[in-house]
Amino acid sequence: MSTTTLEHPTVAVLGTGIMGAGMARNLLRAGLPVRVWNRTHAKAAPLAADGASVCASPEEAVRGADVVLTVLHDGPSVAEAIDAAAPGLTPGAVWLQSATVGPEATAQLAQRAAELGIVYLDAPVVGTRLPAEQGRLTVLVAGPSTARAAVTPVLDAIGQRTVWAGEEPGAASQLKLVVNTWVINLVNGIAECLNLVEGLGLDPKAFLDTVAGGPLDSPYLQAKSAALLSGDLTPSFALSTALKDARLILQAAEQSGVRLDLVAASAARFTRARAAGHGDEDVIATFFAGRPEQP
Repeated sequence: MSTTTLEHPTVAVLGTGIMGAGMARNLLRAGLPVRVWNRTHAKAAPLAADGASVCASPEEAVRGADVVLTVLHDGPSVAEAIDAAAPGLTPGAVWLQSATVGPEATAQLAQRAAELGIVYLDAPVVGTRLPAEQGRLTVLVAGPSTARAAVTPVLDAIGQRTVWAGEEPGAASQLKLVVNTWVINLVNGIAECLNLVEGLGLDPKAFLDTVAGGPLDSPYLQAKSAALLSGDLTPSFALSTALKDARLILQAAEQSGVRLDLVAASAARFTRARAAGHGDEDVIATFFAGRPEQP
C-alpha cells in the first residue's frame, strides 16, 4: 500500500443508517474518497451531495477500496453484505467491522475475512447519532497492529478516541457489550424513574432539578428525559437495536457463567415497548413499557 494510499485511503461504507451516514460524512470532510452503499438506496442517496460515490451494490462499493467499513444492524446483515461484496474486494484490504454483533459472530466474520484474503479489525463504536455526525465516537479496535497505519486516517475522521483492545478480534466486541450493559441499564433506570413520576402525579422537572448538578446527575439522564418530555423520539439509538444488543449481552453472559438480572429485565421492557409499536423510536421509548396499559 503506497504512502499516498495510507494518507488518503479509499473507503467503502456499507450501511448508511443512523450511524453510517454521519461516519461517511466525516470521512468526506477529512478529504478521503468515499463510496457508499445501503440496502435502502434512499438512505445512501443524500450522501452524493456531500461528495460520496453512491453505489448500487456492495460489490460496486468495495471495488478499489483500501478500507471497508461495515455499519449494519447485526451479524447476519454484515455477513450478507460482505458475501455480496466478495467479488469486488481488493486482496489485503482492511475491513473495519463496526456493527455490534457479539463475540460469536465476530469470530465467524473474522474467519470469513481470512477466507477472502482481507484483514479483519473488530471495531465497534461507542456513541450514538450526534457523536457519529460530529466525528466524536470512541472506536474500540481489536486486530493486528500491522493494520493500524492503513486505518488511522479513517479512525481519526470518525472518532475522537481509539481504544486498541488487543491483537485478536473479539476483545473489542466483548468490551462493547460491557459498555452497552451500562447504557441499557441506565436508560431503563431513567425510564422507570419517569414512570414513577407519572404514576405519582409529580412534575418530572422536580425530579430532574433535584439531581441536577450533583453526583446523581448525568448528561444522559438530562438528554433522554428531555427527548421523552418533548415528545421527540427521533432515534439516536433505536429501541429495536437496543433489544438486539441486550440479547447479545445475555448470550455472552450465559456462555461465561454470569447472571445479569438487570439486562434480562431490560430486554423484557424493550420487548414490550417494541410490541406496542415503539421499536423504531429512540431507546428512551422503553418508558412506554412501564405504563399500566402495557401487558
